[in-house]
Amino acid sequence: MSTDDQSAAPKASLRRVAIASCAGTTIEFYDFFIYGTAAALVFPTVFFPALGATAGTVASFATFAVAFIARPVGAILFGHYGDRIGRKRTLVSTLLLMGVATVLIGLLPGAETIGVAAPVILVVLRFAQGFAVGGEWAGATLLTAEYAPPARRGLYATFPQLGPAIAFALSSGTFLVTGLVLGDTDQAFLDYGWRIPFLASFLLVAVGLYVRLSIDETPAFRAAQNAGVLDRPRRLPLVEVLRAQPREVLLAGGSLTMVFAFFYLGTAYLTSYGTSANGPGLDRPVVLALGIVAAVVFGAAIVVSGALSDRIGRRRLIIGSSAAGIVWALVLFPLLDTGSPLAFAIGLTVTLVIFAVAYGPAGALLPELFETRHRYTGAGLGYNLAGVLGGAIPPLLAPGLAASFGSIAIGVMLSVTGVIALVCTLALREAPRGTLAESAAPATT
Repeated sequence: MSTDDQSAAPKASLRRVAIASCAGTTIEFYDFFIYGTAAALVFPTVFFPALGATAGTVASFATFAVAFIARPVGAILFGHYGDRIGRKRTLVSTLLLMGVATVLIGLLPGAETIGVAAPVILVVLRFAQGFAVGGEWAGATLLTAEYAPPARRGLYATFPQLGPAIAFALSSGTFLVTGLVLGDTDQAFLDYGWRIPFLASFLLVAVGLYVRLSIDETPAFRAAQNAGVLDRPRRLPLVEVLRAQPREVLLAGGSLTMVFAFFYLGTAYLTSYGTSANGPGLDRPVVLALGIVAAVVFGAAIVVSGALSDRIGRRRLIIGSSAAGIVWALVLFPLLDTGSPLAFAIGLTVTLVIFAVAYGPAGALLPELFETRHRYTGAGLGYNLAGVLGGAIPPLLAPGLAASFGSIAIGVMLSVTGVIALVCTLALREAPRGTLAESAAPATT
C-alpha cells in the first residue's frame, strides 16, 4: 500500500477520527486511573483493612498491577479480531468492557461487608479493565495512523496519546471535588464518596460509544480487504507477527519500559507517596490539584513532541527522553523528600514531561513498525509488553523499596528502566519517516 493511499482521507474524516480516538482513550484511561487514585487513597482501608498501612498499600498496588498482566492477553485477543474484522468494531468492544468493569467496581461492597470476597472480586474486575486497555491503545493509534497524511502522522497520532493526560486530570479532579465535598478522611468518603468517579464513567462511555460508532473503518484496513490480503490462507495474527517481526515486538516493548515506569509512578504511586508520613506528607487536595496542573503541562508536551517527530524522527526523541530519565530518576526522590509543595510540583511535572517526550512519538512509531495484516496485534503486544515491565513491576516494588532502603532506591529502579529503554531504542530500526511497514519492506509470508 502506498503512502498516497494514507493521505486520501478528507479533513472532515480526519477530525472525526481524531476526536473518536482521543475520546476513546480518555475514557479508557480515566477508568484505569481512577482505580490507581483509589488504590492510593482508599482501597487499603476499604478492601485491605486488616493488613495495616504499609501492607495494605502494597496489596492495593498489587491489584493495580494485575491489570498490566492482563494487558498483553487483551492485546492478543483484541489484536486478533482487530486484524481480522477491523479496527472500529474491535474498539467498540474494548470500550464496553472497560465501562462495565469500572461501574461494577463502583458498586462493589467493601471487605467489612462481604469479607474476603471483596478483594477477590476486585482483582477479577481489575483484570477485566487491563484486558480492555490491552486492546484499546493499539486500535486507537491505528485509527489515526492509518488515516493520517504521512508527513503529519506524528502530529495526528498524538490525539489518542492525549487520552492519558486528559484522563489523569479528570480522575484527579473528580477525587479532589469529591474529597472536598465529603472530606477525604470522613467516613462518608470511605463508604460511598470514592465510588462516584467509578459510577460516573457510565456517562463517559455512552458519549464515547456515540462518537466511535460515527466513524468508518480505516483506509489501510479497507485497502487490505479490497486487495484480498485478508482473505488469503494465513496464520493467526499472533503467530504471524511473532514469526515475521519478533525483533520489533521485543525492542518496542523495551524502548517504552521507562515511559510506563515514569507515568505510573507519577500518576499512581506519587499520589500515595506525596501524602504519606514517609514522604512529603502533603494534604491530599494539594497532591490532587498539583496532578491536574501536571496533566495540562505534559499533555502539551505530548503534542509538541509528536509534531516534532515529523521533523526529526520518532526514535531521536525517545532516545533523548530515556537519557534524561536515567539522570532525573536519581534526583527525583531527594527533591520530593524536601517536603515542599513546590518541590513536589516540580518533581511530578518534570517526571511526566520526560514521559511525554517519548510517549508523543510512540503513537506513530509503533504502527509504522508493523504490516497491516498484523499491525493491531504487533503494536499492541509491544506496547503492553512495556506495560508489564514498566507499569506493573515498579509500582509494586516501590513501597517495599522505600520502606527498606529509602526513597533513593526507587530512583535507582527508575534509572534502570531508563537504561533498558535507551539500549532497546538504539537497537530499534525506525521505518523511513512517513511510511507504514509495507512501504518500507515487502510483506513476509
